[in-house]
Parts: sequence; C-alpha cells; structure tokens
Amino acid sequence: MFLNSICNHFRTSHRYVNGTLKERIRHVSTSPVMSGLMEFFDDEKNWGSSEVKTGRSWTKDDLRIKSNTDLHKLWYVLVKEKNMLLSMEHEHNEQVRLFPSPERLDKVLDSMENLEEVVRERNRAYYELETTELGEQPHKTVTGPFGLPVDYHETEHSIPKEVNAQWQKEQNVKCRPEDVKAFLLKYKEREYLENRRRQRRDFNHVIGLLNRFPKMDMEALKEQYPDVDIEKAKASRKYKPPVVFD
Repeated sequence: MFLNSICNHFRTSHRYVNGTLKERIRHVSTSPVMSGLMEFFDDEKNWGSSEVKTGRSWTKDDLRIKSNTDLHKLWYVLVKEKNMLLSMEHEHNEQVRLFPSPERLDKVLDSMENLEEVVRERNRAYYELETTELGEQPHKTVTGPFGLPVDYHETEHSIPKEVNAQWQKEQNVKCRPEDVKAFLLKYKEREYLENRRRQRRDFNHVIGLLNRFPKMDMEALKEQYPDVDIEKAKASRKYKPPVVFD
C-alpha cells in the first residue's frame, strides 16, 4: 500500500493552467518487490526445528577458482545470509528459545573472511605485477600515548611531515610517565580478572557438558576448550559421574 501510494504520487500530479485543472503524467521505473521484511527471516519450513542441515563454509581453494564477478555476487549472498541469521538469533533470544544450528553463522563469517583474503591475494598479485608493490596501505605497530601497541596505517598527505604542523601535533601527544605506568597497571589488572572469569566460566561450562553428555567425544571437547583441564573438571565436586547399574 505504501509503495503503491508513492508510485501513484510520482506517476500522476496536477497543476493549474489558465485556471483549468490539468493532469500531468510522469512515468517512472521501480525495482521489483521481492519478499520485503521476510528476507530477514529463515525459511518457514525451518521454523520450530531443533536442527537445520547445512553444508560447509567456503574455503579459500573453493574461492580461488571463482571469477571476480562471482566473488562479488557471493559476497552479497553471504551478507544477506548473515543478516538473516543475526535477525533469527535475536528473535530466538527475545523468545528465550534455542537458536537451531548456531554454527551456520560461524560458517558464514568464515566464508566472508576467506573471500576477503582471496580478494586481497588477487590485489597483491596485480599490484606486484604492475608496480612491483603490494598495493596495500602500509602499516606498522607503534606505541601509543597510553603505552599500548597501536596499528598505525600510513596515509598520504599533501604537506610533507617535516612542515605539517597538524600531523606533528597529532603524533606528539604524550602522557606523563607516571600516568602511563598507573594506567598500564590498571589495564593489566583488568585483563587478568577478565581472563580469570573466562577460565572459570569455561571450566563450569565443561563440567555441565560432562554431566549432560557423559559419552561425548573428549578429544573434541579438549579441542574446543584447550585451556580447561578435563581431568581436573572430572575431579570437581560439581561433576556427577553417570550411575552404572549392574
């Protein structure tokens, strides 16, 4: 309704000429309407399912044999799929329901990361062939004003840096050494506490998995949580070994 009203407004408008109402016709072209907001939702046949069967992610070897046009199209397909999965995940969280096959989002993100890397490979190869340079923005790791490493990307300026007062002012931002030392102490303390909380959370999560799935693959569990001592988790009081009946 809203789209039709807008189109009608642009197709037909009115004006007065010598006191007489005249109708003016203007033709416009509009893109076809697809599915509207339903593009942000999964297929209806998957609604209520506990598991959705999907394939694997796109590997770099798969993408290297694709043309640039195909990679461009595939990128937008992956972006659309990512938006759909994020919308469905948010909706399931709002409804306090289990999101089926959450690994789908990981596969999409892995595919997008591999696609970007393949495009960078082609750009580097092209610029090396044409200009003997990589063609990427040069960058280096420098120490920021707060004592932390910062990835600095070099950019071109119309004024040389020797006489560029604005650039020199931005680069010479420094803090007092005692302030930097106090900041780094607090920063490392926060990192330490966050790592402790993460390790404790993973440890308790592994115990919960062992209680619910006593026959699960231990090798896969160690690969998923390499920082958790599985034997220590089994020796915890929270671990409840399965009862075996003779």
